Amino acid sequence: MTPPVLLPGLTSPVGAAYARLTEVFPTLRVRELAPGEEEPTGPGWVRADELALGTDALDAFLAWDDEQVIRDYGQRARPDVIASFGLHRYGWPACLLMTVPWFLSRRVPRVPVQNVSFQRTLGQLAVRITEFACLPDDPAAQLPGARIVPDEEALRGEVRDAVAEHFAPLLDGFGTRMRRGKRALWGMATDEIVEGIWYIGNLLGEEERAMAELAALLPGTVKPYVGTPGFRTLTGPRGECVPTRDRASCCLFYTLRPDDTCVTCPRTPDATRITRLLPTS
Repeated sequence: MTPPVLLPGLTSPVGAAYARLTEVFPTLRVRELAPGEEEPTGPGWVRADELALGTDALDAFLAWDDEQVIRDYGQRARPDVIASFGLHRYGWPACLLMTVPWFLSRRVPRVPVQNVSFQRTLGQLAVRITEFACLPDDPAAQLPGARIVPDEEALRGEVRDAVAEHFAPLLDGFGTRMRRGKRALWGMATDEIVEGIWYIGNLLGEEERAMAELAALLPGTVKPYVGTPGFRTLTGPRGECVPTRDRASCCLFYTLRPDDTCVTCPRTPDATRITRLLPTS
């Protein structure tokens, strides 16, 4: 992999990665806050540390999910199901704040919950980055806030630590609404890491590299994460290779539509996965 470079005058170690993310996934935009710049406020904006408290801000955040389920499915979901939906809808994009710069630039920002704000109806994240890890030969090592780590495995450790730092308080906040133990909650965090980079890697035309990188990142023995990425390959009716995975946690969508499970749900038979994953034309 070619070492990343900094363009003349560029002071953000992650700006190029976030810009590339929006290029391939335009429904999500990441805005880096400058030193001294205030977090965005107004309708729909919520800070991650407010969600982690598990109080009024979380109530308002989950009310959106509750209304969406009633509108789209004509029924009310259990409170723990709503909390699971809400955690996923925040956690999936939030993971990309840390994993996309690692995947694209080999830089891992630290983003504690007090440094992130989210506006999900606009698909926007605002983040304040003061510290990041990088490899010794990275030009960004000269920037303020850089922490140099010796090798790729150490950098993978930085990814795991950064995501755990961000998710631990959120799992405490959301966990008060969910019928799940710690292992199941960290299984959800594991899935958010995997599903996010797998999806973005596919959009970038780098699905195979994404799968290999994730296998090295989550070997199944690193706590608090649960299991490996669970990738495997199915064979289509004409010998096609069909990549899939088995989730470490359940999104609980089956409680709304029992016959319409997610394609990566362990409940979904392989034959059904092949039919749904292969192109229709």
